[in-house]
Amino acid sequence: MSRLVLGLLVAALVTLVASSGSPAAPAAVPHRIVSLSPTATESLFAIGAGPQVVAVDNQSDYPKQAPHTSLSGFTPNVEAIAGYRPDLVVASYDPNGLAATLRKLGIRVLIQDAARNFDGAYAQILALGRITGHLPRATRLVTTMKRQIAGLVDKSTPRARGLTVFHELGPDLYTVTSSTFVGRVYSLFGLKNIADAADTAGSGGYPKLSAEYVVSQSPDIVVLADINCCAQSAKTVAARPGWSSVAAVKTGTIVRIDDSIASRWGPRIVNFVRAIAGALAHLRR
Repeated sequence: MSRLVLGLLVAALVTLVASSGSPAAPAAVPHRIVSLSPTATESLFAIGAGPQVVAVDNQSDYPKQAPHTSLSGFTPNVEAIAGYRPDLVVASYDPNGLAATLRKLGIRVLIQDAARNFDGAYAQILALGRITGHLPRATRLVTTMKRQIAGLVDKSTPRARGLTVFHELGPDLYTVTSSTFVGRVYSLFGLKNIADAADTAGSGGYPKLSAEYVVSQSPDIVVLADINCCAQSAKTVAARPGWSSVAAVKTGTIVRIDDSIASRWGPRIVNFVRAIAGALAHLRR
């Protein structure tokens, strides 16, 4: 009888603790991470979790020492992912219920959607630090990023007053508005994005502009985020019909930014901000 009573008391205690909201024991630090997110890959290596990464997707081209594979983050193959025996999978998308399927196999999954703003980007880096056991280093990285970006912006903002910018995703003139993460980089400096006035419902912040519109707006700065995919340069832009009259072409203020830097929200955000600050510093007004 005493054993029965003791058993009931233990069961009651377990139930009480479980319902009290007390935090569960922390999950084990992962040692076999698969990253299906190029941004997460960069962040993982930047915070010192690189040795824990066993595979990255086919779009993760930075850093070079990352264990590159043919895995796809867009059309993921669960069997191929599971073949790496991961104890954590990080992805920026959840196509076809990828997360639920992996979790059924006992694999932890962290989905980090595209950040909408700087705070969101910093939060993702800290989340990766927390789950991988590198929170102190992740915290230092975020602090450094904030300090560097603030310094670049403070120094360059006075030169940005009254200037306009056009961010080119491709020669077909798809671009970004200020509602996107990339657009917020320009907002930091106080630059006016010419895409904002031409945005249409349903574009998701990524409208396609006409050449006539861009030329008529004559942006002071043109940022080319299609130098790798589409071999765009100051020379190719200047050769476009009518573009010789664009202010950025006249002053040579055409910024070439690596496509991957311009499309991710990880540690190399600083590189992006630095490139814009550099263009402002050399702008002839």
